[in-house]
Amino acid sequence: MGKDSLYDLAVLRIPSKNVNAVAEFGNSSKLKRGEPAIAIGNPLGFSGSVTQGIISSTNRTIPVESNNASIETQVLQTDAAINPGNSGGALVNIAGQVIGINSSKIASTGTGSNDDVEGIGFAIPIDFAKTVIAKLETSGKVKRPMLGVSIVDLTMVPNEEVKQLQLPSSVKTGLVVTDVQSSSPAARSGLEAGDVITEINGHKIKSYIEFSTYMYTELNAGQKVTIKYYRMGKTHTTQLTLGSKTFS
Repeated sequence: MGKDSLYDLAVLRIPSKNVNAVAEFGNSSKLKRGEPAIAIGNPLGFSGSVTQGIISSTNRTIPVESNNASIETQVLQTDAAINPGNSGGALVNIAGQVIGINSSKIASTGTGSNDDVEGIGFAIPIDFAKTVIAKLETSGKVKRPMLGVSIVDLTMVPNEEVKQLQLPSSVKTGLVVTDVQSSSPAARSGLEAGDVITEINGHKIKSYIEFSTYMYTELNAGQKVTIKYYRMGKTHTTQLTLGSKTFS
């Protein structure tokens, strides 16, 4: 029926005659650390595998990337074993209710040969997944807001290029516009390459991942926003109506 690659979620239609039972959704917002958690999936091709652990944290954030977009998304952390093949499987509570959708694990710290990590797995909270699922059921896609710019963290720009932007000494973070798509909301609002975005609707923007997280979780396509930016050392504001894009 639809899919959303940003959160790796899809909705399938199955003939009712082939469905013997339906899993009940739980409430992930009421979870507490230490509660039992059971991960179901097909790790390494071993179908119908079940592993048990606990909820280690209810408020972790991890980076998610898709179609050149990077955001920080909230996840449940569990020590129930999650391996390749578990992704997309259910994380359930002791009552058998689905409280999350298994997504990933940290397998290594990347610091050396003896850096294997165990017991750190993540799942998309079911309360969040339900909102995405509902949109996929009704329209087959999830529309997310779009500015129509290519941007890079100010902190990643070489010092010599930063000097050319003539920013006040107080401006240490923000997003440098490197390109503006023609006929996009950004183009219509007057934004140009070389502008440095520092705020959207009064929300300070310090990095690309903070920008995209705010865009995709707090704003909506078609919403009017106010952007504060610097151009050749002078501060400006502009208003625009966000466009939309989908991650299919």
